[in-house]
Amino acid sequence: MSTIVGFVGMSHSPFATLLPPADPDAPGGAFLADAARLARATAALAPDAIVVIGPDHFHANFYDQMPPFVLGVEEAIGFGDYGSTPGPLPVAGELAWSIRDGLAGAGFDVSLSYSLTVDHGVVQSYEMLCGTARTPMVPLVLNTAAPPLPSLQRCADLGTALGAAIRDSRFPGRVLVLASGGLSHWLPSNDPRDPSVVGDRRANLIHGRRDVRAFAAAREPRVRAMGGDPGAPVNVEWDRWFLERLAANDLAAVTDLGHEKLELLAGTGGHEIRAWLTGLAAVGQPLAWTAYEPVPEWITGMGIGATFPVPD
Repeated sequence: MSTIVGFVGMSHSPFATLLPPADPDAPGGAFLADAARLARATAALAPDAIVVIGPDHFHANFYDQMPPFVLGVEEAIGFGDYGSTPGPLPVAGELAWSIRDGLAGAGFDVSLSYSLTVDHGVVQSYEMLCGTARTPMVPLVLNTAAPPLPSLQRCADLGTALGAAIRDSRFPGRVLVLASGGLSHWLPSNDPRDPSVVGDRRANLIHGRRDVRAFAAAREPRVRAMGGDPGAPVNVEWDRWFLERLAANDLAAVTDLGHEKLELLAGTGGHEIRAWLTGLAAVGQPLAWTAYEPVPEWITGMGIGATFPVPD
């Protein structure tokens, strides 16, 4: 049986690689320093596998077929967007299959992938946490970008089932759960029902799988243009409230917000906190350590949390 050794939640942003801080006091410098501290603490835990929960940003999943949850069981292939590593990533197959079976037994028929493409939403936080260690992963991709989304409560319930599946797994090792996403940030709509989503952009959200590299290349300049603005919206008050609720193990306060209020307070990109809800529910412990830096230049409130101590 597996042992869960802890949970880590970490924000990601394309601009962590596109606009890295020039010095430790520049925007993002505090976040990267805290991430490095966390990486050292994680190495001391010596996990044998990491379950990585994160979103996809229209590099693998499109509206031709949009699953709420996808589990990778054999291959994980980094897309290589925004400086994240492209190519094969190590997968803990035995643990992945145990998770699939456990989730199915709990009533979660997650989509299954023998070759799952993962973008910076999974890879960036994994790389920040593991460095060159390349600890085997189990990727679990949540739909947080393409409405309609799984409810906040459904994600928390998935996490409870995930934790039970890990603990009952045939995999004889130490497992860390990593959630990648959030905190508050505002992004353009990705909803084909939105009257502002028209023309090629709407067609690509639906049919982008036909030429995913071309779609990504066309979108990347628009994403890059969003970075570097010190006036970009970030809701510091909400971000700190969210971390405080998780430190109190009060997931209900977050799930009770519902979709509309969460989006009002944390933006369309704030829906990525579903990964944190899933992961923390799996581990069943409160955050013991948090760090936070609002980085408007990265269009995101950059938060980190762990259920274990992180020394200075």
